[in-house]
Amino acid sequence: MVPVTSVVAQWGSSGLACLTGPRDGPPDFSRANILDRAERIATAAGTETSAATLLAGRAGLLGLTRGGQISAGGATRLLASRDGWCALTLSRPDDVAALPALLLVDEVPVDPWSALQLWAAPRPVSEITERAGLLDIPVAALGETAAAPVRIRQTGSRSPTRAPAGLLVADLSSMWAGPLCGQLLARAGATVVKVESPRRPDGTRGGNRAFFDWMNSAKLAYCIDFDRQADELRELLAVSDVVIEGSRPAALARRRLGPDDVAPRTGRIWLRITGHDEHSGRPAFGDDAAVAGGLVGSGIGAGFDGPVFCGDAIADPLTGLEATLAVVESLSRGGGEVIQLSMAAVAATYAALPTAASASPHPAPAPPAPSTTTPAAGLGADNDHVRRLVAERRCLSC
Repeated sequence: MVPVTSVVAQWGSSGLACLTGPRDGPPDFSRANILDRAERIATAAGTETSAATLLAGRAGLLGLTRGGQISAGGATRLLASRDGWCALTLSRPDDVAALPALLLVDEVPVDPWSALQLWAAPRPVSEITERAGLLDIPVAALGETAAAPVRIRQTGSRSPTRAPAGLLVADLSSMWAGPLCGQLLARAGATVVKVESPRRPDGTRGGNRAFFDWMNSAKLAYCIDFDRQADELRELLAVSDVVIEGSRPAALARRRLGPDDVAPRTGRIWLRITGHDEHSGRPAFGDDAAVAGGLVGSGIGAGFDGPVFCGDAIADPLTGLEATLAVVESLSRGGGEVIQLSMAAVAATYAALPTAASASPHPAPAPPAPSTTTPAAGLGADNDHVRRLVAERRCLSC
């Protein structure tokens, strides 16, 4: 076991303490054991990049810092209600557009967050989460989700034990958790195909490209219409050794692109990452999912005794790491499995770790930016290459 002082010092030097704590108060070291477990998961998964870099890298690239009850990325906030705390995310235009229906007003407020806080204060958490959930706004009650292990379902025949090198991975995920898993598998030698829709490409492609490149530069870029070209996409999934899915399961099921719809392949692993339980259909992002799992920092020193955000969308990279280990372990069993992870449940697993003292004399510098990478390929730049790969694999299986 790593000595407590070393764990706390590593939490500080990683930049994660800088990302956790009151906005105008001291950095928070109470969640230092998160990094210790994450480093052990990264080692077990065979990753070459440290967990500290994976957890704090986006903040380093984008120059983010702690915001207390405002997430480091700025899209999620902790709201005090009559009987507890909840987190609400407004990262998509549709989330903002739904505010009048949530607040029962005629138009989006000039200051939506102040309006939301006033609206939430007299209401119970249950009412807030129910009403926001009905409008498909990402919302979570603090600590609503319990820790749960990875769910594994045997779906096909097993193959001999394999390593990631040489495998074909279809990465249908977006944002951070799934793409991180795909990135780590690519670094381990797998051929990873980044699958995007021309109508709904990965949202991070249109943001700060440094982060998108960091997550996706080692992947082939494949753009296909999930509706009009579903048969072609199904062929890619049929010949893939690993499929990473980060959408709501129903979205693929209605197009007959789910794990039970695609032609069987010996040893294929289907990795399904959801924000909450796979049957809930609820949207989630890394910060509100972390709050659902109870993974928050201490607000001591800010003039109130309330929770603050921990790290930067921390449920995302933690889930990406845990997902990578789950795939590696499945390969050692021969695969033939559907693996399901919930970001909220992963966050709850880390929230259950022992906490340390919030204050520490250790330095808490800003997170460093990861080493620069080559730019990721443009949308659909590798379509012809991917189609040749699919044709070659179909011939080999004939």
